Formats: sequence, structure tokens, C-alpha cells
Amino acid sequence: MGNHADGGWLSQLEERSRKKQELFMDGIAAKLGRDRVRSAPEHPFRGAPDFWHEFQWPLEEKITQFTANFEAAGGHAVRVSNREEVSRFIRDKALEMSAATILRQREEALDLLELEESLPEAMILSWNEAADTDWRAVAAKADFGVVMADYAAAYTGSITVKSAPHKGRSVSLLPTVLIAVIPVDRMYTRLGEILVQFDQGGREQLPAGIHFISGPSRSADIENDLTIGVHGPGIVYAVLVDSYE
Repeated sequence: MGNHADGGWLSQLEERSRKKQELFMDGIAAKLGRDRVRSAPEHPFRGAPDFWHEFQWPLEEKITQFTANFEAAGGHAVRVSNREEVSRFIRDKALEMSAATILRQREEALDLLELEESLPEAMILSWNEAADTDWRAVAAKADFGVVMADYAAAYTGSITVKSAPHKGRSVSLLPTVLIAVIPVDRMYTRLGEILVQFDQGGREQLPAGIHFISGPSRSADIENDLTIGVHGPGIVYAVLVDSYE
């Protein structure tokens, strides 16, 4: 008798749960402005078709498309001619936003920006330059994070940044504002062109982290309520530079 009663209670509980599930999914479909999909979609193809592997934009089109896609995701893209203009842009933004602490990757290419000279009143720090420092805590308190992009994909408006002991992932993940410097010769049309290079390098050459950045941090729950800057920088600048030499 007890088992029968328990079975009926479980059935009622399951029925109520399924009704709540249906209401929940109906609510998501309504927010998306489309009907519920109740059957698995067909997948006639596997992998990218040949025409996609061959698809390429010329440089100026890549820059135009990257800028449009990056800005559509909430980022800011600017184009400058040379390294001196990159340094000037960072200086001007730091002064405009009263940035007191700037954390950058410890890369020779960023050394050349000479931020210490252009921003004498700010604290300029390089990732892992001192062994006895909690660098994640430093990154969490930094106003600006400055990174050198390894690659960028125009079609998706994405920046790729690899992590390493001298270029910790926290530099791009934790500061309030992120500035990513992108030499235009690192710009590709498709994300697949970037991903295949990691495959070709082999497992032993993979970095500890590979980060794809497409604008500011965007957090949304399953009901599509969007918030900017909760889990990362709320403002992201992509600085496209024609010649970094």
C-alpha cells in the first residue's frame, strides 16, 4: 500500500515538474520571438564545406569586417598607423579615464610602447615581473590590462590571446578595461584559419590557455537577461596597427 501511494505521489510530482518545464521553455521561445523546436534538426553536412575553406577577404575588407563585428558585440575598434600612435592612444585613454594602475603582458613588443615614460604618474606593471607578488590580485585591481593579440578573426570579430608564464590570462580577464593591440598582419578572415595552427603545432606545443575575446564580458542567464562586465572587462578596445616595427 505504501509503495503504491509513493508511486502516485512521484507521478504527480513528475507531472507538475514537466508542466513547469514546458512553461519555462515556452517563455524562452517567446523571448527569442520564435516557435518551440520540438524535433532534432537535420545535419546533412559534417565539418566546413569546401567553399568555406577557400573563403578569404583582402586585408582592407578583413579590417572593415572585424571592426563592424567587434563593435556589434559591444567592443571599440580603432586603427592607427604605427607603434607610437598605439602608445599615444593608451596614454590618452589612461588620462581620460584616470587609470592609476596599468597591467600588461611582459612582452618585448609591449616594452617598446614605453608606457612608463608616457604615463609617469600611473603605476605600470608587467605580469610576473616579481616572483613574490600575487599577480591575480594585482590584475583584479588594475584599471587597464594591455595585451598583444596573437591572432584576430575578421568574420567573428574575435581576438585570440595565448597564455604563458610572461603573459598570464588574468591580464585580459580581470582589469576593468582591456586594450588589445593587433598588428594587422595577424588578422585572418576565418576563425578556422587560426584553430588549424594549433592542430598543426601538436599537443605538446599547446599553451595552457587560449582565449577568444569578442568584445566586453557578456553574461546572460538561461532566460537571456544580459549584463555587461560581470566576469571580465566591461570596456574592450581593439587597437589595429598597420606597422608595429
